[in-house]
This record gives sequence, C-alpha cells and structure tokens, in this order.
Amino acid sequence: MEFMDCVKFANENPVAWFATSDGDQPRVRALAIWFADEKGFYFQIGGMKDVYRQLLKNQKVEAAFYKSGEPAGIVMRVKGEAEFLNDAGLKEKVLADRPFLKQFGLTPDHPDLVIFRISKGEAFFWNFENNLEPKKLISFGN
Repeated sequence: MEFMDCVKFANENPVAWFATSDGDQPRVRALAIWFADEKGFYFQIGGMKDVYRQLLKNQKVEAAFYKSGEPAGIVMRVKGEAEFLNDAGLKEKVLADRPFLKQFGLTPDHPDLVIFRISKGEAFFWNFENNLEPKKLISFGN
C-alpha cells in the first residue's frame, strides 16, 4: 500500500478516534477529518476546546479510522505531529465546506477557528487477516 491509499481510506471513512495527551493521561475522542490529500490529514477544531489546549502542549497524535465489515472491519492508524496552519485561504474554504461553523460566530480571522494537519508520520492498516503479521508501515511527509 502507498500513502494515497491512506488518503483515500480517510476520505471515505472520515471519522477517526483521535488521541492526544493531557499531562500523563491519554485522551481519545471521535473527530472527523476535514479532508486528506497528498500533504496529509486536515482537521478543524475550536480553539475553546480541550483538544486544542492539549495539542498546544504536545503535538504528538494518533488517529484510528475504521471501516466496518466482517469479520472485524479495517482499521487505519496514523501517528504523527499536529502542524497548525494559519492560512486565510484554508480558513475561507473550511467555512465554505462547513457552513455550520458560522453559527458559532467563527470567521476567517477568529482565533477559535483552528486548522491543523498531520503532514508527516506513519500509517498502517489492520484487519483480521493480518492481525498477527508484522505491521507494514507507510511513511509519509518525509
């Protein structure tokens, strides 16, 4: 598999279990990606949320995307570091793609409109058939 297989899987299965840390305590929540492309996995979050404060302290993250199926589905795990993007064009695009954000008073210049991506790291796919095999890591962004 190649990185573009990861991009395709994430775009087709956009909700991930997203892990950060809060001191020595892991924190996991469901978080939908905005999109994925050849540059990485893009997320939009609110600056008022705990996840943002956690990312400011420690940018190391892991996301697990899941596609249901028999016997156990397929999981793609992605680990890397959050890279914050303060790009006006991206902020305009996220507001166009997610118009509900405007209901929260978010604008392109609002500090609580936060965009980040995982632009380098490793990914691998897991399914029941490869459960006991060594992980086949897919490096990206290096």
